[in-house]
Amino acid sequence: MIIHLNISDELIPEMDCSKPLIMAGPCSAETELQVMNTALRLAKIGVKVFRAGIWKPRTRPNAFEGVGSEGLVWLKQVKEETGMRTAIEVANVKHVYEALKNNIDVLWIGARTSANPFAVQEIADSLKGVDITVLVKNPVNPDVELWIGALERINAAGITRIGAIHRGFSDYAKGQYRNNPQWSIPIELRRRIPNLPIIVDPSHIAGRRDLIMDLSQYAMDLDFDGLIIESHCDPDKAWSDAAQQIVPEHLDYILKNLILRSQDVNNKQSVTLEELRVQIDKLDDEVLKLMEQRMNVAEKIGQFKKENNVTILQSSRWDMLLKQRINTGLSKGLSADFVQKIYSAIHEESIQHQKAVMNNG
Repeated sequence: MIIHLNISDELIPEMDCSKPLIMAGPCSAETELQVMNTALRLAKIGVKVFRAGIWKPRTRPNAFEGVGSEGLVWLKQVKEETGMRTAIEVANVKHVYEALKNNIDVLWIGARTSANPFAVQEIADSLKGVDITVLVKNPVNPDVELWIGALERINAAGITRIGAIHRGFSDYAKGQYRNNPQWSIPIELRRRIPNLPIIVDPSHIAGRRDLIMDLSQYAMDLDFDGLIIESHCDPDKAWSDAAQQIVPEHLDYILKNLILRSQDVNNKQSVTLEELRVQIDKLDDEVLKLMEQRMNVAEKIGQFKKENNVTILQSSRWDMLLKQRINTGLSKGLSADFVQKIYSAIHEESIQHQKAVMNNG
């Protein structure tokens, strides 16, 4: 279902927000010297929005939790000396009032906060009648409905300069990234709210500075609207999340080497592209027909199991089948993760069909 939010065409007033919108700055504002050093170097490479953590929600106590309101004075100085807009995270009503009092331009709601509808509603209520840009990060867990709900609450408060930040999702099984990108979630968000600006946070997805460039390029290839990247004047000495921050000059290198592709094609290309899309449509039809046939066989298996009093799930058979399918998929250039997801979904659907046969006579 498509959702229609009242979203302004101008995300940040009186600013060129043509793609990609770049927001950059340190994970945490630590000292006035650190903030100004970083800001001046970012301004030099053309960054227009300076981000910095003022209050830092940490997983456990006794970690650096931000300098607090003192840092807002430094951000006012950044605006005065560089002309950059400023952006901070807010997690409660007090943060909102302090940000508004100090003329912050962009607020973002973090992943821990967006997962709590009560907290989001309190922030939304405090923003009624205010004309400011608000970005909502995805919740910690991959829940597109919760993400949409947070956006709807902010929009219902009268905030039309609204966008989303994709920063990845917590995953118990640690892999290559700090946070699993699960690109299907922000892609679904875009499908549901087509006019919503979506900015990608490669720093938090990666957790490592060496992965930021590839993630940034991938975000652009998926036609997202911008990047929010953590940049510090001396990353290795950062007081929080040192491993995922980069110096402004490294950011400059990344931005200059991004390949920005267009959704549009010329007439000559479109003929070829349309032909390829027709091929895709035909192949998808064939895949769905094969799935229908497969489920028909699954129902016959269900009938056999019912007549012979056999359980639906045969764990050893499923384990053997999955291993075989993954090996076959690998030989055909498909990733193991993709094949496992596809066949797990097929297996789940097969179980439902067998269950229906066995339980409904």
